[in-house]
Amino acid sequence: MPVATLLPFTATPNRKSASPTSFRLTEKFILLLVFSAFITLCFGAIFFLPDSSKLLSGVFFRSSAVETNTRTGLDSGDFPSAGSDHRVLAKIKKDHEKALLEAKDTLQKRPEDIKQDILIEKEKVAKEVVINKGGGDANNLPFFEFHRPPGATGHEPVDPEARDRRAKVKEMMKHAWDNYRRYAWGSNELRPVSKQGHSSNLFGSIKGATIVDALDTLYIMEMYEEFDAATDWVEKNLDFNVNAEVSVFEVNIRFVGGLLSAYYLSGKDVFRRKAVELGEKLLPAFKTPTGIPWALLNLKSGIGRNWPWASGGSSILAEFGTLHLEFMHLSRLSGNPEFAQKVMNIRKVLNRLDKPQGLYPNYLNPNSGQWGQHHVSVGGLGDSFYEYLLKAWLMSDKTDEEGKKMYYDALEAIETNLIRKSSSGLTYIAEWKGGLLEHKMGHLTCFAGGMIALGADGAPSDKMGHQMEEAAEIARTCHESYTRTALKLGPEAFRFDGGVEAIATRQNEKYFILRPEVIETYMYMWRFTHDPKYREWGWEAVQALEEHCKVEGGYSGIRDVYSSSPNHDDVQQSFYLAETLKYLYLLFSDDDHLPFEHWVFNTEAHLLPVFKQDKTDRPNEVE
Repeated sequence: MPVATLLPFTATPNRKSASPTSFRLTEKFILLLVFSAFITLCFGAIFFLPDSSKLLSGVFFRSSAVETNTRTGLDSGDFPSAGSDHRVLAKIKKDHEKALLEAKDTLQKRPEDIKQDILIEKEKVAKEVVINKGGGDANNLPFFEFHRPPGATGHEPVDPEARDRRAKVKEMMKHAWDNYRRYAWGSNELRPVSKQGHSSNLFGSIKGATIVDALDTLYIMEMYEEFDAATDWVEKNLDFNVNAEVSVFEVNIRFVGGLLSAYYLSGKDVFRRKAVELGEKLLPAFKTPTGIPWALLNLKSGIGRNWPWASGGSSILAEFGTLHLEFMHLSRLSGNPEFAQKVMNIRKVLNRLDKPQGLYPNYLNPNSGQWGQHHVSVGGLGDSFYEYLLKAWLMSDKTDEEGKKMYYDALEAIETNLIRKSSSGLTYIAEWKGGLLEHKMGHLTCFAGGMIALGADGAPSDKMGHQMEEAAEIARTCHESYTRTALKLGPEAFRFDGGVEAIATRQNEKYFILRPEVIETYMYMWRFTHDPKYREWGWEAVQALEEHCKVEGGYSGIRDVYSSSPNHDDVQQSFYLAETLKYLYLLFSDDDHLPFEHWVFNTEAHLLPVFKQDKTDRPNEVE
């Protein structure tokens, strides 16, 4: 039996006896609870009635306030007046209505509007990140609101012939891409004759060079299904955690450049994360006494070295001088200033050195900080160093005065010491070896026509016309190197000696590996002059590529352009999709497609936006 039942009811002497009119304690509690609920309900209802502030102030507060003042004899200033009560309640009502309107507005917003509001809030937080915080996990980068500069894709050309020719170039891109995807998917490059994958030791065991190189070309040609397939591969398969030695230069211009370009075109953050991840893996290459990076780097161990053939262990001008554009963007996108600091230090080293005749030799020892062999070339070993000086100035929205001065000083030295005319009047850029000229010009050197045209606008007014004329003459010489072959495709190098002009005389210079440099100059010259001959010359190249390089499995290089029956080298270079076909496509596009005031091309033709100084048009920066 429970203990409570053992106690008699009369155990409490003072307990009142029950009566019909009295309530037990429990009943009183229940009534109090009901009454409280009723009062709460009344007050709550009053707040939601129309013009509730008048009702509240008149019925409850005004009468009680007057009564209190009369009863106590206090001055009315000691208590809120009726008007004051009214104002308080009006404010409550206003705040309440505002909250209801905001809630209603939020519910009515489209999902993309809500997403944009979230982005704005995230951007506010991101702007509190100090850019010199430095480093960090590439998967945990600061937030950047994506802004795509104008002209990522262009309108159909107005001219019907240009429209048809551009469509043909897109068809060529589809043939090259579809066969790579069919026979070599995931490999670095395609062997189009044997229909299998091909890997170069330039990339170590990193895979997918053609995929990354082709991303921006696919996008600007509006081949979105192919772009999405490439994006999916990058997200799932592109891996830099490899125990392998890579070319810092090649991996930078193709992989870092390709990923950055794909990010700026599409806004897909996977490309930004991958670019920064790879950039961080390349930073150990700069661990030298001077900060001039090694040419080769093991991505796992961080151990670097130079090419064994490069002038006593020297680094190469075109390689360490072709990091600036990508590394400046890596700093902007990661919030890590180290990328920019590394490439700016390269300039400091170069500016401390004496230049023979104002020229930059191709070899620099990263340990001593002194020039190696005095060999100067605007082609192989030197070319893109000069290109990046000019484009660094353009990419900075023409605020990088150091880059500008270095470029125009170097160009003046090149004009004085290297640019020559043949007996028949062809302008060419020779190579300089310890003061002696070698009258040879490489296919790689043919990019210089476009570079000089691109920079002419920034030259002193008395030199602008001269530089445009010079660019046009170089373009004509490079065109001649094409027309003087049996296949109408240019050799790797051509000479101006021994009674020949613009012709390769050595067997190891007669090959053509689908290079873009001549087409690149045609594109720039067309943009700046609109002289129809540049489109005609480009169309000649298209026809030659189709006739002699196209095979069932893609496009192949040729071993001898002077032979009437081409012998294919069985390699579809990744830069054929990144550069050659892209420049041809733009040659037949209108000028609103990738306008130069908003975009620069890295040396692999990957697109990087100009850092506009106007804050309303500044791409992806942290303040």
